[in-house]
Amino acid sequence: VQLQAFGGGLVQPGGSLRLSCAASGFTLHYYAIGWFRQDPGNEHKVVSLISSKDDTTYYEDSVKGRFTVSRDNSKNMVYLQMNNVKPEDAAVYYCAASWLWSVYPSHYDNWGRGTLVTVSS
Repeated sequence: VQLQAFGGGLVQPGGSLRLSCAASGFTLHYYAIGWFRQDPGNEHKVVSLISSKDDTTYYEDSVKGRFTVSRDNSKNMVYLQMNNVKPEDAAVYYCAASWLWSVYPSHYDNWGRGTLVTVSS
């Protein structure tokens, strides 16, 4: 049972990228799903959350107005649309699941391999 983030790549400053989160072995919409990112040498930091019940969302201040999290329950997928990407958005992005509505990475399980976002012109 694991989540897999994918869709990362090279994007120019001001560009867009859509990350996807897929699950194997369980149904995503039963859980709050968090998007986190990790810079080299740093801990995971929350980027965005989407709730299990009513798709309530949360965004870290630096991505508000630029990133959008969404679900497609028919496909068992969660997405993170990244617009107006900035150099400071470069990181490895992960998705993870939790029974809790929480910004703390320690409350999340089923971390899979992340996907690298590189921002460069």
